[in-house]
Amino acid sequence: MTCELEQRVLRKISLRIVPFIMLLYFIAFLDRVNIGFAALTMNDDLGFSPTVFGFGAGIFFLGYFLFEVPSNLILHKVGARIWIARVMITWGLVSGAMAFVQGTTSFYTLRFLLGVAEAGFFPGIILYLSYWFPARKRAQVTAIFMAAAPISTALGSPISAALLEMHGLMGFAGWQWMFVLEAVPAVVLGVLVLFWLTDKPQKAKWLSEEERNWLVTTLAAEQAQRQSAAHQSAWQGLFDKRVLALALVYFGTSAGLYTLGIWSPQIIKTMGLSPMAIGLLNAVPAVIAVAAMVLWARHSDKSGERPWHVIAACILAAVGLVFAGNAATIVGVIVALTLVNCGISASKPPLWSMPTLFLSGSAAAAGIATINSIGNLGGFVGPFMIGVIKEHTGSFTWGLYFVAALLVLSSLTVLLLSAMVRKASANSALAHPKSIN
Repeated sequence: MTCELEQRVLRKISLRIVPFIMLLYFIAFLDRVNIGFAALTMNDDLGFSPTVFGFGAGIFFLGYFLFEVPSNLILHKVGARIWIARVMITWGLVSGAMAFVQGTTSFYTLRFLLGVAEAGFFPGIILYLSYWFPARKRAQVTAIFMAAAPISTALGSPISAALLEMHGLMGFAGWQWMFVLEAVPAVVLGVLVLFWLTDKPQKAKWLSEEERNWLVTTLAAEQAQRQSAAHQSAWQGLFDKRVLALALVYFGTSAGLYTLGIWSPQIIKTMGLSPMAIGLLNAVPAVIAVAAMVLWARHSDKSGERPWHVIAACILAAVGLVFAGNAATIVGVIVALTLVNCGISASKPPLWSMPTLFLSGSAAAAGIATINSIGNLGGFVGPFMIGVIKEHTGSFTWGLYFVAALLVLSSLTVLLLSAMVRKASANSALAHPKSIN
């Protein structure tokens, strides 16, 4: 009976929550990286150099970094429904305002404000999932949610390319239409969040009393097994060594993810293709990455292993970046970008399954936000360095090598962290052997 009840509850909450938050992340990722497609024509219109564009694209993450932890702590206090609605509405308004960029100052300012507005969304969702799903199911659910990022690239690339074709309509450039039209869904969905999301299982009227009691009891039992973590304060979550190590790991994966999202259209453009062809080809690696992410996360959940699933995926992405730096044909470029997409996407679900295994409560809110905010600085460093190196060398090659090196560093950090925790587990009865496994 218990097994049947568990399956029924997990099916209900999965159908209620996961498709909707996937849609939210789809729009979030699209509004973050559509700057990559805008650049196909915007850079010439506004006279932006590769360095200016790389800095402006990346400064989003400085705003994100500064406001990430406060935003996630507020979400933990006031509830996901109200706070995620606020996040989405404000980022939609700022994203739409990107259509009115006139020069470097307004470009930098609006990209920074977009990061401020969106701060807290992603770690808030990761924290939200921990309120609803048992730990043993979390990597797979996280993978399904995060599949929205490559899906956003797969569907968003041709959509963005098509919107660029609206150039001249009513006197506006195609990139201006793209920013406005792709911002509207964020505002609309922000309003819908208020009516659809439920803050905690205790408030879920769409579950029967039996189902609600089972879920609340199961999640409470998990939390009881982390008593020491449950008594951690937000400050302890901020400065936990494991949190800081995972932030470094995420730094490398973010550098890879946003190098792809922001620069891959221009990398493909070097092959002399039209915006629509670029949009269609840019979608191919992302489609394959969706399957790779879900299958890899399922394998991680089934085996109960996390570190090597992160390490192997990061190495694959690094190899793909090196290959991309040397590819001389369009087929070679797409194959290389496919390897990078698969590696980056597959690394994230097992990585995000780690922190909620040793943190809970306000410590989890602060720890997850810390990992995401520090880690996402890689989203600034990677794209910015690509732009700087491209401007000085005339090629993407050494910039791609630089990001590949960051991913190798991520792999080594996971390896060292795994060894450190195993050693601590062997020497202390108070250690948590499952912290990163």
